[in-house]
Amino acid sequence: MVSYEDFVHLDYKPKHSDLLTLFRIGGLSENTSFKRGAGAIAAESSIGTWTELTTTKPYMTNLAAKVYDINPIDKDSAFIKIAYPIELFEYGNLPNILSSIAGNVFGMKEVRDLRFLDLELPKDIVNCYAGPKYGLEGVRKITGVTNRPLIGTIVKPKLGLNTKDHAKVAYDAWFGGCDIVKDDENLSSQSFNKFEDRLKETLKMKRKAEKETGEKKMYMINITAETVELLKRAKLVEKSGNEYAMVDILTVGWSALQTLRNADLKLILHAHRAGHAALDKVPYHGIKMKVLARLTRLIGMDQLHIGTAVGKMFETKEEVLENLEALTAEFHGLKKVMPVASGGLQPAMIPQLIDTFGKDVVIQMGGGIHGHPKGTIAGAKAARAAVDGISEGLTIQEAARKSKELKEALAHWK
Repeated sequence: MVSYEDFVHLDYKPKHSDLLTLFRIGGLSENTSFKRGAGAIAAESSIGTWTELTTTKPYMTNLAAKVYDINPIDKDSAFIKIAYPIELFEYGNLPNILSSIAGNVFGMKEVRDLRFLDLELPKDIVNCYAGPKYGLEGVRKITGVTNRPLIGTIVKPKLGLNTKDHAKVAYDAWFGGCDIVKDDENLSSQSFNKFEDRLKETLKMKRKAEKETGEKKMYMINITAETVELLKRAKLVEKSGNEYAMVDILTVGWSALQTLRNADLKLILHAHRAGHAALDKVPYHGIKMKVLARLTRLIGMDQLHIGTAVGKMFETKEEVLENLEALTAEFHGLKKVMPVASGGLQPAMIPQLIDTFGKDVVIQMGGGIHGHPKGTIAGAKAARAAVDGISEGLTIQEAARKSKELKEALAHWK
């Protein structure tokens, strides 16, 4: 009789072709050992189930996932590693992979708490995906900013502004010194600010700001929609001559992202992670942001929000650095992804952000620019003065002595 324990092989040495996962299990049901709990995850995510089957064939044995390491944390939880034979998966089908390794296993009675911490993908799987078209180096080349972090903002309020007022906020931010202006994640094509009108009007203000400042400016317009409409909007953005589009990656889904990337448009794809904390925030259950970051890189986004370690987001600096590693470490030849820091940021935090990320980052400040007591232009000037000053080796206080707007920002956000 086959049991869950039969999927545990602690002497197994993973093959180069295996897909490897790291989980944390906890909250085991009564009379369930770590071995049984780990085996249940491996069984249910490959060829096993809860009972003996008459339909199982001997030739299926080599397709079984194998638990090859169990490392107890305490009496109720442990880290486990599982190896999946590559033959279990359809090449080029990310939903298939996730339905297997991150699907029903989260709902099993045997293991109440399950945290998907990391994965390693074999080269043959990675090679089925496009990866980033531009990536970090491409973003640098297109924006023309090479020696400092990119400065971005989000139009605020996030919803409610009409098209002309939205474009005016964008213009003020660009004129004050921002490189990038982004739609908020929940602005799509509502009646008060229709997508096509917003694209046309905001690009008009973008060109005006470029002419007046002599700097390249970028607009991340939100194309998030049902897949057919998503592609229609992306192609419209490309036709307009704009360089960027943004998409809410988790709400449109991996299939839509793959379709978008495979269209191979001349657009930098900015990935917003709205909804990630529903998967990531609970430390003992769900899917770690590091995993989502690696998959976002695989699927081919060029930029991704990965937390801040300061501001209003919950991740620690250690977690942010793990996410950063997923975007920039060697990954079977895929291009690096530009990290984005966003969420409750303001100019006084620039030194900490540069200490965490280095210069290769988009620092986005929404309220930290538009909430400046003198308005958006002054807020953008303050942010630019902080980034320029820190990048030149000044302290934030020294930079503030050269910029009244930065001095005002530091006094405002004590």
